[in-house]
Formats: sequence, structure tokens, C-alpha cells
Amino acid sequence: MKPIIEVNNLYKKYKIGEKQSYYSFRDSIVNTTSKLIKKLAPRSPDVKSGRSGDFWALKNISFKVIPGEVMGIIGRNGAGKSTLLKILSRITPPTKGGITLRGKVASLLEVGTGFHPELTGRENIYLNGAILGMKRAEINDKFDEIVEFAEISKFLDTPVKFYSSGMYMRLAFAIAAHLEPEILLVDEVLAVGDAQFQKKCLGKMKEVSKQGRTVIFVSHNMIAIESLCSNALLIDQGKILASGSTKKIIDKYLGIIKNNTKQILKNRIDRIGKGNIKILKIEFRGENQSKILTRGKDIYVLIQIESLYKIIVKARLALTIGIPDKMGILSADSELIGKLYDIPPGDSLLTCKVNSPPLNSGEYYINVAIFNKDEPEDWIKLAANFSLEPSRFIDHVNLNNFPVLSKFEWNVAKIK
Repeated sequence: MKPIIEVNNLYKKYKIGEKQSYYSFRDSIVNTTSKLIKKLAPRSPDVKSGRSGDFWALKNISFKVIPGEVMGIIGRNGAGKSTLLKILSRITPPTKGGITLRGKVASLLEVGTGFHPELTGRENIYLNGAILGMKRAEINDKFDEIVEFAEISKFLDTPVKFYSSGMYMRLAFAIAAHLEPEILLVDEVLAVGDAQFQKKCLGKMKEVSKQGRTVIFVSHNMIAIESLCSNALLIDQGKILASGSTKKIIDKYLGIIKNNTKQILKNRIDRIGKGNIKILKIEFRGENQSKILTRGKDIYVLIQIESLYKIIVKARLALTIGIPDKMGILSADSELIGKLYDIPPGDSLLTCKVNSPPLNSGEYYINVAIFNKDEPEDWIKLAANFSLEPSRFIDHVNLNNFPVLSKFEWNVAKIK
């Protein structure tokens, strides 16, 4: 049986500080206009200049996928996972090396990728089907299923530029999964949408794989990767570190994560964002500034940052606590309380007090992000880790392995 995907000695180089050129007519116009504006407009005084040079996003990537296989791709932020999927989707070309795809490809890489914002949801379904090479009759056969899955019937004839990110993702996934491509490429689909939608996505991908179609799935959700994928690739700094059974690859990835949190934070390259505000250091404190954190007690997260802006920036601050191989457990996102905070130029210290989190003793990791006008300035997943020491919890000693603690009581009543 011939592999449905073959990747041989793939390399991808980017120029830091330069926009990449693409080959569509619309992108050519945008790039030309951007160059003209740069010549006419002076550089913004609000931020210091960035770096330039070559950056190899992928280096010597080779692998094969057989028809009907569900392969997971895991790795830290900036490892090259999304770049690889963009090359497989023909969105961007490789610098050198080759890929062979023996089947029609549908991809779900970013919210709204492949949508025309001025067209309605209905029109975008037919547009995407046409891009996949389907005839109108074939799209008609799947149309009702797509609309029902996406749960957008009320907004079907509304231009998608008015859709929320969740509506975009539901429709994009529904189209990609229902129009029956031989190869389905999915990048972080579980990052948008509620728990019910995420469950539907996983169920649909399992159904797709049982029909003999091939799925490449990129995610930071290890539960989803383990439940869906038979094999996996681990990518780090643009290279394949390991490939094989999903369980083995996840274990290796978690080992890297543990070592990664020991690195100097300001030197971490696996971060997302514009970088004009940068997270430099994270420390944890318990009661009375103690470095020992105890379960059932307040936790203080001290975050040192640097702002390159010359003006005060109003920022959204976000922090989540979780277990790396499971899921997020607790969110401390200022958006939840409707607050933005003034970030002055230069160095600042952010302090997040988490009031008596109901967590069991054990090891936890945090993700930290700073947003400016809904765009990430700096976002580091698994930025640091801490341990909670055992203690008596309220009125009982909790000895189980579950991460969340709660008070409870039983009652027995005879039914008459």
C-alpha cells in the first residue's frame, strides 16, 4: 500500500522581520501596498525596532502516513507544527525538499482560513466545496449535515465577517469534515469552542478515520491526541525528535516540558505574540511570602515583564493552571472580570493572587499571556511549574489523586 502522504527532507526558511510572499493575486496586491506604505510612512515611535535574519522553521523533516491513519503532531509553541501543516495544505511552499499527497486535502488551520468574509455562510460552504473539487450536487447532498453540525442555521445567510470566532470555527470544521476529503489536516481545532463542540469535533474525526480517510491532528490537548491518534510525531525546534506509538511520544514530550520549565524564561523561543511586551521571569509565593505552597492556601504568582512601548498600554492579563498531560483546571483571566490594566514602559511586576484554589497536592503548570487589543503580546504555554504540599483540607484529609478538591457530604435515607 502506497503512503497517502510522503514528506522527504523538508526545510522551511523565513526571513525574520519580513512578511512572507505568497502566490495569490490578492496577497500580491497586499504586499505591494504594504511596501509602498512603508516607503511613505515613518516608522512608529511607539516601539523599538526588532531583529532581522534567517530563521529555519523546519529542518530535514521526513515521514510517511498510510491511508486511514490518524497521526498526531505534538510539540512546544514555535516547534514548527503549524508551518508543516501549511506546507501540506499548499498554503506556503517549502524552501527545499518535497511532499507527495495522494488524495484531496481539506485543512482547518486557523479560524476562517479559506473563507471569504463578504460571502454568507451558505455561499462559503459552496465556495469551499468547489475548492475541494466537488460538484454542486455533491455539496447539496452534504449541505444539511454541515449546517446542523455547525449550529448556524439562523445565521446561514449572514456574511461570515459578522460571525464570532466560535461560529467561524464550527462552520469551518463542519465543511472540512463533511465534504469527504481523503486527507483532513486539523490544527488546534479544540482551542476554540465550548466543551460540547469539542466533543463533537473529536467524535467526527473518529468517524472520518473509520471511513478510511486520513487525519493529521495538531493539538496541545494530550487527552485528545491519545484518544484519537494511533501514532504521533514529536517536533522540537523544527526537527522530528521522535515518532512512534502515541503513548511513547506523549511520555517523551512531557519529559521535555519538565526540562523546559527549568530554562531561563526570557530566553524561551516557544512563545506566541508580537513581543513588544515580554514576560521575563515567574516566581511563586505562598502565605507570608513563603516559597512553600500549601494546598488550600492562597497562591501568589509574581510575573516580571518588560514593555518596549514608549506609552502606557492597556492590557488583558491571563493565567491558567493545569496539568500538562490532561487539561486546564483553573483560569485567572482579567477578561472574566471585565478589566484591563495599565502597563507602563520599561520593567513592571505583575502579581496574580489565586484565592485558596481547590487543588489537591501535586505538581501543576501555568500558561501566561498578555493581550493588547485582543492580540497576544506574549503568550507562553507551560511557562512555569509549582508544587502544592499536602495539608488538611477543610474538614477532611484528601488522599486521592484527583487534581480538584471539594467539600462534600453523604446522606442515606430509607425510601418508604
